[in-house]
Amino acid sequence: MMIAVNDKGYYGEFGGAYIPEMLHPNVEELQRCYLEISEDQEFQKEFRGLLKDYVGRPSPLYLAERLSEHYGMTIYLKREDLNHTGAHKINNTIGQILMAKRLGKTRIIAETGAGQHGVATATVCALMGIECIVYMGAIDIERQAPNVSRMRMLGAEVRPALSGSQTLKDATNEAIRDWISNPVDTHYIIGSVVGPHPYPDMVARFQSVISEEMKWQLEEHTGSSHPSGIIACVGGGSNAAGAYYHYLNDPEVRLVAVEAAGHGIDSGHSAATSVLGTKGIIHGSRTLLMQTPDGQIVEPYSISAGLDYPGIGPLHAHLIDSGRAEAISITDEAALKAAFFLARKEGIIPALETAHAFAALDHLEYNADDVFIVCLSGRGDKDLSTYIKHFDQLG
Repeated sequence: MMIAVNDKGYYGEFGGAYIPEMLHPNVEELQRCYLEISEDQEFQKEFRGLLKDYVGRPSPLYLAERLSEHYGMTIYLKREDLNHTGAHKINNTIGQILMAKRLGKTRIIAETGAGQHGVATATVCALMGIECIVYMGAIDIERQAPNVSRMRMLGAEVRPALSGSQTLKDATNEAIRDWISNPVDTHYIIGSVVGPHPYPDMVARFQSVISEEMKWQLEEHTGSSHPSGIIACVGGGSNAAGAYYHYLNDPEVRLVAVEAAGHGIDSGHSAATSVLGTKGIIHGSRTLLMQTPDGQIVEPYSISAGLDYPGIGPLHAHLIDSGRAEAISITDEAALKAAFFLARKEGIIPALETAHAFAALDHLEYNADDVFIVCLSGRGDKDLSTYIKHFDQLG
C-alpha cells in the first residue's frame, strides 16, 4: 500500500479542503504554489541554512542505554527537544514563514495549545520582522504561563479563546475567524498536520527532516537505516508525521501513534480519537474526530495541552484506519509516571506530550533484538508546574 496524498489533498478517504468561500483565494493560492515554492532551490537553501545555523539541526539520535536495559531492547531517542525553542515545532514555522514571505504576506496568525507552536511562530516572526498574533485557549494560557511569557517577550500578541472548552480546538476556531476577516495580507501558520489541504501535506514535508536525519543517523549507529518501529505522540500529529514520513512505505517499520486517554478511554474525559472518533469534518479536513451522533464536537480532555484536540490529522486517520499504524491510548497517570521515570533514568525531562509516547513502551510487544526510536518531541520546562503538583505522589 502506497501512502501519499493525492492532488485533491486526500489520504485515502481522509483530507480535502472544506472551507468557507472567503478563504478560497488563500487556500487555492497555497494549493497552487506550495510545492513549487518549497521545492525551489533558493527556498531550500534558505530553509536548510536556518535549520542548521538557527535551529541547531541535525538533532541528535541518542542511544538511551539505561532505558534500553530496563525494557530489554534497543531504544534511541530523536532529540527534538534540543532544537531552538525546545520542540519540533520550529521546523514547520521556519518553512511556513519563508512560504509566507514569498507569497507577500505581512501578517501572521497561529493557534497554540501547549504553547510550543506559539513560541516557534513568535520566534520566526521576530526573526523576519513580521507582525504575529497567537490564539490560545484561556485555560491553556493559565496552565502554560511560561510559554505565554516567551511569546510576549518575542513581540507576539497572545489573544485568549474564551469559547467552548477554552483549549486548542477553540484557539483554532478563533484563528480561522481572524483569517476569514483578513484574507489578503495574512498567512495562517497551522501548527500541525491538520486543516484544509495543502496544510497537512505541507506541514508533514517541513517536519520530514526528522525522519530524513533518523535514517542516516541510525545507519551510522547500527549499520541499518530502518528501525523495528517508531513511537510518537499524536494530538494533531506533526512530530509523528515528521518521524514517520520517510518510512511510510516501508511496512517492515512499525508506526506507533500514541494518543491521550485522559482519565480513561471510557471516562468521558479523554482525547483518544482513534478509539472514540468517527469520520467527520473539523477545521477544513475530513478525518476521525470525537463527535455526538448528530455531529456536535465532543470536548476532549488531557492533562497535556498539546494533545487535547478532538481530531487527528488526516494522514494519521488514514494510517490507523488502514492498519499501517497502530494506536495506543495513554492516561494522564501513566504519562506522569513515564515523565518521572525518564527523568530519573536518562536525565531528560520530557514535555507532557512526549511523556505519553514513553508510556507506550509499557504496552508494546517486542523482541530483544528490536530497535525502536521514540520521537522526543519537546522538553518539559513548560510543564514543570504540572509536574511539581505530583512530586509527593511520584517524586
